Amino acid sequence: MHPELIKQLILAGMACDHLELDGDGQHFEALVVSAEFVGKNRVQRQQRVYQTLKEKLATGELHALSFKTLTPEEWSAQRG
Repeated sequence: MHPELIKQLILAGMACDHLELDGDGQHFEALVVSAEFVGKNRVQRQQRVYQTLKEKLATGELHALSFKTLTPEEWSAQRG
């Protein structure tokens, strides 16, 4: 899969303040910043992102994705 397609799927499935995605066609890493993560724990945040990619994960088209999920406030604090 091309990273841009994964990015489009995430953006179509949830509101993101910022999204970075990089990968080699097999393994992907993402930074997802969304207000939807406010009040959610790490597992709930991951589940929310996986929900946007459910179909591609089910077919095996996408199988290796690691990501960091942050609220806009957390992202702003990390950027200093």
